[in-house]
Amino acid sequence: MGNSLGVRIPRVVADKIGLHAGTPVEVSVQGHQIIIRKGYSLESMLERITPQNTHEEVQVVPLRGKEAW
Repeated sequence: MGNSLGVRIPRVVADKIGLHAGTPVEVSVQGHQIIIRKGYSLESMLERITPQNTHEEVQVVPLRGKEAW
């Protein structure tokens, strides 16, 4: 994004939440505050999938036509 501003985060704060160069972050505004949260990459979310936290398929609408088997 052209003309964007950069923010320096003190090392002690970055270390506290595991933030390092290249870590995805989410930036939002609440009133007059800028909120910076550690983001998650697709890879890091996929690594957390286990057989214990995976559910079976969920049918949300009635089957129609040839999709029923």
